[in-house]
Amino acid sequence: MSTQVEAERDDFGATDFEIEFIDAAGSRCRGSLAQCWTVAFEELPPIRGFGWSRGQQHFPGWWWSATTDRHVGFESWLERDHAMRLDFDREVVAFSSQPFWLYWQVGTRWRRHAPDFFARLVGGGGVVVDVRPDDRIPDKDAGAFAVTARACGGVGWAFRRLGVMDPVLAANLRWLSRYRHPRHGARTDVVDQLVQAFASPTPLVAGAARVGDPLVVLPALFHLLWQQVLAADLDAAVLAGSSVVSVASWSRA
Repeated sequence: MSTQVEAERDDFGATDFEIEFIDAAGSRCRGSLAQCWTVAFEELPPIRGFGWSRGQQHFPGWWWSATTDRHVGFESWLERDHAMRLDFDREVVAFSSQPFWLYWQVGTRWRRHAPDFFARLVGGGGVVVDVRPDDRIPDKDAGAFAVTARACGGVGWAFRRLGVMDPVLAANLRWLSRYRHPRHGARTDVVDQLVQAFASPTPLVAGAARVGDPLVVLPALFHLLWQQVLAADLDAAVLAGSSVVSVASWSRA
């Protein structure tokens, strides 16, 4: 069966899929997706390793997640950016990389696909994420993404195929992520003063100057922006001294 026909099948159900993962005890498990979908995939190790080799064109590594206080693997800079975005997303409470193999049968052959991330949301829902630039999706991968989306829909998960991030948002998140560690918010006196200083919309540098020494204040300010205790328009322009900052209506803290 061709990839195109496979992608267009509409008769997949949750019972048509199998899933393989490594449980919390380190054992490899495989079973029906319909039976295993309640597993906490956001807490499990990757189903396959992340390889490094001389001359390779992608750049694997580990992202330390402030949301979960543990490392999450990635296999490219683009995946790293989306790990960062999941870490920043206020709806995400935990996430993991390469969470499982998804298996489905095409004729007499079994195919499999390992999504890039699994995220657990505030309300308990799940999101499966694949990361691939729009211009680098061959037919075989497009078919796998389509089937994965059907598998997710069958158990109530969302599926997202994400491409290159907006460069302005990516630049802002990369900057703020430098201050994601809780140590940057350890000075509660500075944090409280910053919240008061930005009670009404105020330019970033002007508000920080009201609180004190920039060497002490700015790291705490950027941490509060990462935590979304404070808010700025991260999509419109790269953060600068004139960027308007205010108290957010919702806080990760």
